[in-house]
Amino acid sequence: MSETSVVVVSEEVREALAARRPVVALESTIIAHGLPRPRNLAVAEELEALVRAGGAVPATVAVLDGVPRVGLDKAQVERVAADPSVRKLGHRDLAPAAALGASGATTVSATAFLAARAGIRVFATGGLGGVHREWAQAQDESADLRLLAETRIAVVCAGVKSILDVPATLQRLETLGVGVVGYGTDRFPGFYLSSSGEPVDWTVRSPEEVAAVLRAQDALGGPAAALVVANPVPEREQLDPALHDRVLAEGLAECGERGIAGQGVTPFLLDFLARHTDGASLEANLAAVRGNVRLAARIAAAWAAGAL
Repeated sequence: MSETSVVVVSEEVREALAARRPVVALESTIIAHGLPRPRNLAVAEELEALVRAGGAVPATVAVLDGVPRVGLDKAQVERVAADPSVRKLGHRDLAPAAALGASGATTVSATAFLAARAGIRVFATGGLGGVHREWAQAQDESADLRLLAETRIAVVCAGVKSILDVPATLQRLETLGVGVVGYGTDRFPGFYLSSSGEPVDWTVRSPEEVAAVLRAQDALGGPAAALVVANPVPEREQLDPALHDRVLAEGLAECGERGIAGQGVTPFLLDFLARHTDGASLEANLAAVRGNVRLAARIAAAWAAGAL
């Protein structure tokens, strides 16, 4: 294989890891595919700034010209935000992208894999993928779940996207051995909503408690698996629950009428929610991401402090 198959870690991230300073991984799909231009670049810069404000080093992940990169400079972030040819890459897409010299933004599965390989323990994102509704018919499940079952990283998220089957996703995470803790809550968050209504078995109340769980994972050994830190969007910033339920029901009905199935369901429903809530779902999404990034920086600092 050529050198394009090697993961390149930026000098800033490499030095921080070597010095055991806190580092937070960030995905790049929100930059390339999650937001309209030019707001996507502004949000990317804001999220990195939030990590720095929390005392950690941001490590935005992407693949550029076949090179998987952990930590992007300003020009590279701008390229991901501006180039319409940038693809969306899950974990399974990394090898073809590296071999063929492609450029792409990384999803949760690809980001978690590359970040863990670089030695990063904390990753902040919006919401995880999961088990899709009507799984019995389509058997559609996000690659995020299997990858997290095999990757020792803490993922700070606002639960899973509320358009998915949340109870089935939680059952699947249990089957796969992926730990789930609620941050300051005994209910699993619902991405746009503070609560999905589903319980979580464990609640942690400080970054130090999360770091203690990570250390216990390492001490116990066994299969490498992630820890999902489910951090709810504040109630004042969540999408109105009644509006959410009404629009989601309308979107699901339209999916059925149009015959939209499989991989087409998620992007259709996310766009439907954004349009039919006048952008309120997008604002709730961003509020959740900001909160997750702030918390991830604090967890990374607690983790790094314990490593010194």
